[in-house]
Amino acid sequence: MSEDLQELGWDAGWEQCFAPHRAQGLVPARVAIEYNHMFRAFSEAGELALQHAGRFKHRAVARSELAAVGDWVAVRRTPNEGAGTMEAVLPRRSRFSRKVAGELTEEQVVAANIDTVFLMMGLDLDYNPRRLERYLLLAHESGARPVVLLSKSDLATDLAAVQADIAPIARGTPVHAISVVDGTGLEQVPAHLGRGRTGALLGSSGAGKSTLINALVGEERLRTQEVRPSDSRGRHTTRHRQLIVLPGRGLLIDTPGMRELQLWGVAEASRDAFEDVEALAVGCHFTDCRHRDEPRCAVKQAVADGRFPEARLASYVKLHAEMAMLDARRDQRALIDEKRRSKIMGKALKHMQKDRSR
Repeated sequence: MSEDLQELGWDAGWEQCFAPHRAQGLVPARVAIEYNHMFRAFSEAGELALQHAGRFKHRAVARSELAAVGDWVAVRRTPNEGAGTMEAVLPRRSRFSRKVAGELTEEQVVAANIDTVFLMMGLDLDYNPRRLERYLLLAHESGARPVVLLSKSDLATDLAAVQADIAPIARGTPVHAISVVDGTGLEQVPAHLGRGRTGALLGSSGAGKSTLINALVGEERLRTQEVRPSDSRGRHTTRHRQLIVLPGRGLLIDTPGMRELQLWGVAEASRDAFEDVEALAVGCHFTDCRHRDEPRCAVKQAVADGRFPEARLASYVKLHAEMAMLDARRDQRALIDEKRRSKIMGKALKHMQKDRSR
């Protein structure tokens, strides 16, 4: 089935950016599913099975330069087949990224070209304000607008207390309590979208992301399972990221639950996510105070006086220590990537010189 590109988010800006590729006979498509290095994308001609062009993949220095769900790509279609190769990825307007799981220091783009990041957390045993801080930190860096969804609100014994607990962390970010069981707040999700606008649902496994999409679509589009009674965690039913079209209401990207949410490039965003700490830090004696062992620390004094939550400061200190370690590892990675980029450019230059000498 063919797709209306405007329904998928295409606009005059994308058309202008795509003009050089169209001149080469390529067509635009939006990546809808990524699974084991194979992709499916929506286009005017219908759904296409895609893979990266060999030359494009070879020139990519980092994984983040390759296509991700939500990307607009330039496709060379295979004649008489619903398939093709991705020759280029259009520059992203926004992206939600994290460090890949494990020891490798590399960026993983979870979702691209998103307008709204829905940060979903269940009001059962999944409830964890400290984890929400990490999600908000990455969301502020993504370039998209964050919205907090407190799912399974029908299980909350004191919803007002939960919302009061979240307020200092959210700091102006919209917070909505929702429940698929009784329909509470479901209208809030499409209200943050609209035709051609894209949202990404992010949260731990079992938070109810796929269940919410099924409710909004009006059918069992995505597989779901019951959570474990012991910890309210899901069984990772969603195995890959997927772009779902809500006709006339926008698009949603469903993502697998994240076992790890390691930070990536959030130094600037931390000032927004921890604006309350930064405001207190103005009163510190040392301008580079880390709020650990330094004397005359205004933030620690606020904790001692009961004016600021100790857990909030502990989270801030932990995250900044993690960011400092990551920055050091990223510097090392940048040197490796630069050497690889130089090597690729050197080979390309040699090929050009050989072609000219023939």
